[in-house]
Amino acid sequence: MKKTVMFLLTAVMILSLVSCGPAAAPTQAPATAAPTTEEKPTAPPPAETPKPTLTIMASVDWIQDPAEYDLAKKFTEQTGIKVDYQIVPSDQYPNLLQTKLNSGECTDIFCSQAGRFDIVNALNVEKNAVDLSGEEWVGKMDKTAADEVSVGGKVYGQPIQDVSAVWGIAYNKKIFSQLGLSVPKNWADFMAVCEKIKASGVTPIYEPVSDGWHHVLWFCEMGGRYEQAEPGLVEKLNSNQMKLADSAIMKTAIGQIKEMVDKGYWGKNYMADAYADQPAKIASGKYAMTVANQGLPQLVADLNQGLTADDIGYFVMPIADNQLLNVNPVGPTRFIYSQSKNIDAAKQYLAFLAQTENLQYMIDNVAKFMNLPYSGLKSKYSGTIKEFYDTYTEKGTVLQTAVKYVNPQWMEIGKEIVSVITGKEDAAKMLANMDKNRADQAAAAKDPAWQ
Repeated sequence: MKKTVMFLLTAVMILSLVSCGPAAAPTQAPATAAPTTEEKPTAPPPAETPKPTLTIMASVDWIQDPAEYDLAKKFTEQTGIKVDYQIVPSDQYPNLLQTKLNSGECTDIFCSQAGRFDIVNALNVEKNAVDLSGEEWVGKMDKTAADEVSVGGKVYGQPIQDVSAVWGIAYNKKIFSQLGLSVPKNWADFMAVCEKIKASGVTPIYEPVSDGWHHVLWFCEMGGRYEQAEPGLVEKLNSNQMKLADSAIMKTAIGQIKEMVDKGYWGKNYMADAYADQPAKIASGKYAMTVANQGLPQLVADLNQGLTADDIGYFVMPIADNQLLNVNPVGPTRFIYSQSKNIDAAKQYLAFLAQTENLQYMIDNVAKFMNLPYSGLKSKYSGTIKEFYDTYTEKGTVLQTAVKYVNPQWMEIGKEIVSVITGKEDAAKMLANMDKNRADQAAAAKDPAWQ
């Protein structure tokens, strides 16, 4: 009986072990064991914010091709920010810029002629432009240039061209030598030089009127001479105590511009001639003189037509017997539009362009740039240019910078001069029309002197 019971117990134990199976050996959980809570899928990394494309609007000849475009490409490679330049014909640019500013649809960066009066009256930079005073490159800007792009102690613009160069009469030294001519010292001498050149079969002056702006230089660059001949003129004009039409010296200047045309000294095709053709026309030897800045000699030499840079000399425009070097402390300037959505990117671009190596690149690669208005740069004045500056040590400020409400009507002045030289109106009428335009601009600006 005991054996039977023991057998049954043993059988039950065996059956129990078979049904349960072998016991699992205990294991240690790995360090990377899944958490007890349910895992959530990993979120994808945020998409990279696309880089903006900067839009820049400028007039013809303000953006230097290919030098500035090379720098724009380099900027894009470094930052991923693309740069889109929109170049507008010079005769259309002022009106288009005003339309863009007034409509609130301007480009990220816009370019304009600067000047302490015009950036207030024409551009209203305190509303339409970004204050750049805190930018590092501002400290490198020449003070005279900085003053012309500032309002209320704040800097709003970045000058983009050589303001050390002046508009003077560039002349072919070889032609002068062959004809036994000397640099004229007054208007009568200049007329005698022109007559001898014309008699030789060469057109005395290349004057490209078709662009609408270049022939205005003969009148507006003489601001220093006007003030010299009629002391106090600038102050009286700016305080509205005098009209342009009251100036005898200005009437003389306009009459002399017409005299050049009447005597054939601008040639037969001056109305169709273009500024872009200026280097080629002078290099051809068919023209003896032209109004140009100091970059022209190298442009002529680069054409390899028998003239070197030193074969082109300079003297001041002797309108109204002028012998003053006509200087302008400012020129075309970049501004960042205040309503731009890409202000930070625009500031990056201006800072990039103002780097010393990039400014020097512009000087070294733009023939007409001898220097730029920033410290730490190496100029490239040639011997003939140094001779020019050494000859004329007395200076005078150009009319468009010295006098309010002249520069904004530059293209209109061009049309007025054409009306004069074609006999449709006289000097008095031209100046009266300019006075009306100045009064309209002063009223829009709420200038107290015109109230």
